[in-house]
Amino acid sequence: MTLRNCNPTFRPWKWLLALALAVHLVAASAQAKEHKLFVVNAIAVDVTAEDATRAKMKAILQAQREAFFRLVRRLAGAKAAKRLKNMPDRDIGRLLSSLSIADEHTGPTRYLARISVHFNPRKLLRLLRAKGIAAVTRQAPPVLVVPVWQGPDGPVLWEDNPWLKAWRKLADEHALVPIIVPAGDEVDRNALSAQEAFDGDREALQALRMRYDADYLLTALARPSGENAVQAAMIGRSPGGRIAFDKTYVAPEGQGVEVAAEQAVRRFIEVMTIKWRRKVWKEEQARRQARAMARAASHMTVVVPFSSLRQWQQLRARLATTPGVNNVDVQSLSGTQAVVRVATSLSPEALRQELARSGLDLQNSGGRWYLRAW
Repeated sequence: MTLRNCNPTFRPWKWLLALALAVHLVAASAQAKEHKLFVVNAIAVDVTAEDATRAKMKAILQAQREAFFRLVRRLAGAKAAKRLKNMPDRDIGRLLSSLSIADEHTGPTRYLARISVHFNPRKLLRLLRAKGIAAVTRQAPPVLVVPVWQGPDGPVLWEDNPWLKAWRKLADEHALVPIIVPAGDEVDRNALSAQEAFDGDREALQALRMRYDADYLLTALARPSGENAVQAAMIGRSPGGRIAFDKTYVAPEGQGVEVAAEQAVRRFIEVMTIKWRRKVWKEEQARRQARAMARAASHMTVVVPFSSLRQWQQLRARLATTPGVNNVDVQSLSGTQAVVRVATSLSPEALRQELARSGLDLQNSGGRWYLRAW
């Protein structure tokens, strides 16, 4: 089939117009300005149908569906994407903000292109919340990856490096953990040699990291293991925590080390993403717990035992003047104890520490708070 570059104008059938409106189809220079985490770039499509028009619309549906699941995996993980596997195309289309099309080719019944899909963050996150899916929308600081290939004649960095090619192919600035791969220009070559990278020369590596203004730098080592396998290793610190890898990846028979290298890169990126997602979730959980504790501590009912009226007055004065205590409301008072409602901006532990500085001991016993003098 003969293919040609084109930018065709299609007959505006009703079904075509409705679908185009549903997905907000725009030109490659779309005006969407969403956060880059919600953009899925350059999905390759190659579709045949009864004619070019139907092939194009079929390709758009295919691209937006693939982009949706890629994005869900990015923000929430593979299990979340699996939960949404039966999501209808029309519902996915409602989540889009725009599409960008590049490298478009068409034939009488065939359509090829690279389609970038821009999702509406508010709509997508609302859907995930409704499904009970937690998403991470905080992008990690960028990681500079230096891929060193251990060939038969020694380490290779800039020349004929299938490991470097695999990283360049799969690195994505829109990912949850953005990967930077060195350009390999003259400045890079002068800054870092293959042997220096292999040896972990700290000064040379840090010079390269500073050039790319990356917060993290990881050296990834790989070597061929037969005709269809790659042994890959990476040890260092990523935004989500320590990375320690040394594993062999095997491509299907006959596909070569290039495919095995891509498998290894995908796995390394996946692990860095999982670690970052877990770190963010853990931090957010800690913040939620702190807020919950603060809310719970905003009003505390406290029993204050005392032996005399004078001691009660002293205890009350010291409690009321403790930093972080906003108000003390006496709910009941007898000859041996008072029950007070304490308004505070502190957590129970922080309040306990402040009261200790005032010579007061706050303890929880049997689910009730008690305040006594030391």
